[in-house]
Amino acid sequence: MTTAIPTSHTAVTVPEAMAALKYSRSKLYDLLRSGALPSYTEGRCRRIPLDALRTYMNNRLEDAA
Repeated sequence: MTTAIPTSHTAVTVPEAMAALKYSRSKLYDLLRSGALPSYTEGRCRRIPLDALRTYMNNRLEDAA
């Protein structure tokens, strides 16, 4: 599994977001439930918009600085 964020997509799956952030499944779903990381579902598939993922990462970097 690759850890880079796919650039050809507009949204990523939960496993792709887990790999990009290096978070466990439960940690990622905690972020989704709390609204810290926005997502949407299409049928039974949950997707995380790339813009939301990048915003989350940038916010975390700003908080750490």
